Order: sequence, then structure tokens, then C-alpha cells
Amino acid sequence: MRTARFTLDPAFTVGAVNPRLFGSFVEHLGRCVYTGVFEPGHPTADAEGLRGDVLDLVRELGVTTVRYPGGNFVSGYQWEDSVGPAGDRPRRLDLAWRSTETNRFGLSEYIAFLKKLGPRAEPMMAVNLGTRGVAEALALQEYANHPGGTALSDLRAEHGDKDPFGIRLWCLGNEMDGPWQTGHKTAAEYGRLAAETARAMRQIDPDVELVACGSSSQAMETFAAWEATVLEETYDLVDHISLHAYYEPHDGDLDSFLASAVDMESFIENVVATCDHVGARLKSKKRINLSFDEWNVWYMAKTQAEVSALDWPEAPRLLEDNYSVLDAVVFGSLLIALLRHADRVTVACLAQLVNVIAPIMTEPGGPAWRQTTFFPFAQASKYGRGQVLDVRVDSPTYETEKYGEADLLHATAVCAEDGTVTVFAVNRSRTGTLPLDVALSGLDLTEVVEHSALADADPDARNTLAEPDRVVPHPVDGTALGDGRLTAVLEPLSWNVIRLR
Repeated sequence: MRTARFTLDPAFTVGAVNPRLFGSFVEHLGRCVYTGVFEPGHPTADAEGLRGDVLDLVRELGVTTVRYPGGNFVSGYQWEDSVGPAGDRPRRLDLAWRSTETNRFGLSEYIAFLKKLGPRAEPMMAVNLGTRGVAEALALQEYANHPGGTALSDLRAEHGDKDPFGIRLWCLGNEMDGPWQTGHKTAAEYGRLAAETARAMRQIDPDVELVACGSSSQAMETFAAWEATVLEETYDLVDHISLHAYYEPHDGDLDSFLASAVDMESFIENVVATCDHVGARLKSKKRINLSFDEWNVWYMAKTQAEVSALDWPEAPRLLEDNYSVLDAVVFGSLLIALLRHADRVTVACLAQLVNVIAPIMTEPGGPAWRQTTFFPFAQASKYGRGQVLDVRVDSPTYETEKYGEADLLHATAVCAEDGTVTVFAVNRSRTGTLPLDVALSGLDLTEVVEHSALADADPDARNTLAEPDRVVPHPVDGTALGDGRLTAVLEPLSWNVIRLR
């Protein structure tokens, strides 16, 4: 196998990693909330009903921003249902997932959950622009953020939350381009409503940060035209535009699946081009950043049948994908794609956090455990803080049906404030090792601290309730640093973290 190569030089960077890149997502969908993060009566539950074992794993995962309460759920969400005494909250039909929502977990419980994760956990709240509008968004903002002395801020205090929630980051609806969305709109309809809502929310707080809905995927027929139309209305009123993307293998085409990040990087670059085109046309000096606030591996093909079969249950088992080593390698490659565009992707949310296409799984009344995808996220969040170095690989390639020729090596590197460097690398080859040679220029590095890999002789190996630790990262021997070069051998089908100091 030909050696894959690249050069690292601190003079050539992409940009600084925003901590919000390591966000996640809690939606009222399936068991993400109920018997996921929230299960009163569980042996580890605290006084507020939050599962202690899940809190520990979320802290280990390194999640920062947490988007809430949806997702498709938000387009039917009545925020008033989720506040006040839990016993008095109404039960509602959730049209998005054909389930019954009890509202036992609501806005106050969400904020309490974030506080228990620690100071770096930040709320990202979505407002309903599907079945509701400007007035309801303003009411929610006043209830959540105003210090006191008004009807809604005083009501919050009456409900037990004297201090405001301090929500800075708000999503103006969710996937409004999608015909599946309750209250689906055209780009012109949504753009006008988003602009009206943004303008009004800024009257309460000029410094609020707002995310406009972009396309639900690059495959949407309205892609790019949607972004352009929405931004024509909202460019000077919002800070971010959203991207959503999920990947799964189709018809057994694993080679294309392994190259999913080719599509993700193309998606990012095309949205950046659209944003900058609109900004140029409007003669604006402002730059719109990207909020990739839904991304993951998701075996979506089976979801519609699962949802259609439901008859309004509470917290059904939905979208509980069990991830393999293969899935984790693709997942790690998607993380690399986000880091490689850290100059413009300043928010990202792994969808979702617990049970629902999630890195953490639980059993009601039982244990919680880490899926294979847990490890790449936790390692990237821990070691991927600092300046992203500009990595341009010279790699052997392979042919894919969907994306044409793709590199076997997908990689990036992050230089931390203390001068240490972490290389994140994926070998997409399912059968062969991949020699790696990295030239180091202008970096005072003398030691390989660690080379760990997530790989397995069985690419279908998974962590389950019966075998929760079947797959974990393992150390790799032979990785060396000397004479200004890093040399390593990447195992077949592997996610690699190489730490240098």
C-alpha cells in the first residue's frame, strides 16, 4: 500500500474550534427523554428524576451545547405545556412521532439537566415556527430570560425558577423546508416569518444569537435556492444558518458509506458559497456562520414503518440504532469533516444524546452503556480544542459508486494552546493497513503521547446490554516521532487519535 502523507505547519490554519462544535441534541422522541435522561425511580435518579449514570456518561462524552426540544417535535410544541407543576401539565398528541407527550419533563427540567452537566453545558432552544409564530416566541423568550417584574418572568419565579435561564442561542424553527414538517412552508413564507421573529426577539435582547433554518439535506430539491431566499430576508438579522445530514449504507454499498464525509464537506462548502453570495449581493460585511445542528449515522430507511405502526404510546422504543465498528469509523470521519471547516461551522449538534440514534444507551430501571460512536466524540471533544491546522492529504484512493474517487485517508489535526497537537485520522480501507507519514514544520514536538485506534477484526462488532464493553479504543504500537516526521500504520477500517507533545 502506498504511504499517505501530509504536512503540519502552525503557519497554516483553518481556524479556532468553537466549543459549540461538540454539542448534542435532546428531542422529545422515543426514549431520549423518558427512561433516557429522565427516569424518576431509577436506582441512580436524583431528586429531580435525572439519571445519575446518564449524567456521568454525558459529562464523559464532553457535550457542550444541547439543542432542545426538537427536531420535528418543536413544530407542534406549546411551550406553556412544559412549565409549572408537573402534575398539572397537559398530555398532548405529538404529531411528529405519533406519540403521547406527558410534559413531565419540560423547560425547567431541561435547564436543571444542563446545570448538572457543568458550566460548559449551554442551552440551545428552538422556537415553534410551524404551528405558532412571533407572539409565542416572544412569550417564551420573556419567560425564560427576563429577570423579573413582568407577568411571564414573574410566572417563572412562581414556578420555582427565580433566576432567568440565560438562553443565548435560539433556533428559528426546524426543517421548515421539509414536507414532513408540521406547518411546512415555502422558502419565501418561512424567510418572512423568520425575519419577523428575529427582529422582534432582538427588540427584547439585541445580543441574542439566532439560527435560521437551512435545508434538511443537500439532496432536497430546493437546496441552495432555499438558503438564498431565506437569507435574502434574514441576512442582517441572524447569525447562523442550519444544516442537517444523516448517513447510512444503501444496497450494501459500504465503500460509499465510508466516504459519507465527502458529501458532508461538499454540503458545508456549498452552503458557505451560498451564504457568501447573498452577502456579496447585499453588499454586507457580515459573515453568516453554519450551525450543523443535526448530524449522525442513522438507519433511516426503517424509521417510517416504525412510526406509522404507532398508536400514540408514551416514550416508545424508536430509532434505537445499535452502532457497529463500521458505523463508528464513518461517525469519526464526520467529526473530522466538521473540524476541517471550523472556520465556518461554529455550532454542531450530534443527534441525539441518549437512546435515539445515540452514543449512550439505557435500559429502564437498568444500566447505561457506551455505543461504539461514544468514543470518537469523547476523544474529539477532549483533544480537539484549539487551532485546526490545514491538512491537505496525499493519499491512495479508491472508487465509490456515489462519490467517485475518494481518499483512503481522511484526517485533520488540532494544535492546543499548550502547543500539543492531536491528529485525528480514519483509514477507510476495509481490508488493508495504511502507512502514514506526516512532516512537521515549525512545531516543537518530541514525543508520541498516545496512539489509540477504534478498530476490530469484526467490522460488525457492537456494544450491547449483554456486552457493553465489547468495543473500546486500544493502544497502537510502533508509532514514532523523529527527525521532524511522524510515522504510523493505520489499521484497516479504523478511527485513530495520535497525540503529540
